[in-house]
Amino acid sequence: MRESVRNRCWTGRSPPGDGGRMSRLTPYRRLFRLPGTRAFTAGNLLARLPMGMFSVSAVVMIAGARDSYALAGAVTATGLAATAVVAPWTARLVDRYGQARVALPATAFAALGSVALVLCVRRDAPDWTLFASYAATATTPNTGGMSRARWAHLLAGDAKALHTANSFEQAADELCFMIGPVLAAFLCGTFFPEAGTLTGVVLLLSGTVLFTTRRATEPPVAAGVPARAPLRAPGIPPLLVVCLAMGAVFGATEVVTLAFADTQGHKAAAGVVLGLQAAGSCAAGLLYGTARLTGPVAARLPWCLAAMTGLLTLPLLAASVTGSLPVLAAALLVAGMATAPAMVTTMTLVQERTPQGRLNEGMTLAVTGLLGGIACGSAIGGWTVEHMTPTVGYTIPLTAAATALLLSLPTARSPHRLPTPLTRT
Repeated sequence: MRESVRNRCWTGRSPPGDGGRMSRLTPYRRLFRLPGTRAFTAGNLLARLPMGMFSVSAVVMIAGARDSYALAGAVTATGLAATAVVAPWTARLVDRYGQARVALPATAFAALGSVALVLCVRRDAPDWTLFASYAATATTPNTGGMSRARWAHLLAGDAKALHTANSFEQAADELCFMIGPVLAAFLCGTFFPEAGTLTGVVLLLSGTVLFTTRRATEPPVAAGVPARAPLRAPGIPPLLVVCLAMGAVFGATEVVTLAFADTQGHKAAAGVVLGLQAAGSCAAGLLYGTARLTGPVAARLPWCLAAMTGLLTLPLLAASVTGSLPVLAAALLVAGMATAPAMVTTMTLVQERTPQGRLNEGMTLAVTGLLGGIACGSAIGGWTVEHMTPTVGYTIPLTAAATALLLSLPTARSPHRLPTPLTRT
């Protein structure tokens, strides 16, 4: 049935008299003609939006109540570290028992952690309870990874369609991380400090329920299929190191941009400036999904990272030559356009090289690498702007991107390719 649906909805042929315009302009429309895809995507977007809300909401809530940004930062860092440990384990359970059976209870537990954090802040509980509560949210499943796994199942064997689906998912990531912090800041500032966290909990739970109840598109559990752990699969460890370096780009850029805007006397505008970077990535991701690409995916990764490295010189030049926040915003908008192609290519490689039956775990490991890189980049970027200047700080994301490029060269030449759900019929 899956094969007949895909053949009917993804023929790639244009209507008579169309002149090929339909095939060029509507790959996403054809993608969402597949039965059930709109419903699980709607649920996934609802569940994914809070990922850009929780950390900002927690910082505003804790700093406002305890008058300590250091405490707020330490609590959110603890949650990030806990996620790096717990997320691959949660993803392994998803692969073993199915998305519906694992994701919903894991999300409910994470939601209780967020509610406990709100209560601890409101009740002026000891500081250690804040760390424990926020660490409990680490069970939140990787909804983006589960969505990509559904596309891989539905579009198995169709590399063109899967490229479009992966591009859409990356654009969705950028959109959620663009809207999430702005929404969180608005809710916390307009209503009450806990409003951002509580709204995020409602969105997370409702989105996960909608997503997990769309059982028709859920990948089947590969029971009894032996598979090595993704960490031991050929080609995966080098990709995780590349993800670590790419994460450092994102973490350093965020901290340095916040510091630069503060020195210009426009700290409140930093969110808008960073949002423009995400907007550039979102737009580029959607365009990248319509591109007709040839050749192996591995060979494209260095080119994508080379583009990222080259474009990241623009924020450095804007900060050092002009010192203008609007010019920096324009530079970040353009620089962000290299993010989505690099991320789409990386995630596609992870899908190709992850052993059959372990796809959620493999993609979650990639996300964990990104999170670790974000933490390292934030720390290095923060030290640089504190001991030097924000302008010098923009050398950190540029250096991280160049490092990712160098690390990707052996990966691109790797001959390893594993049988995965992408090639299974």
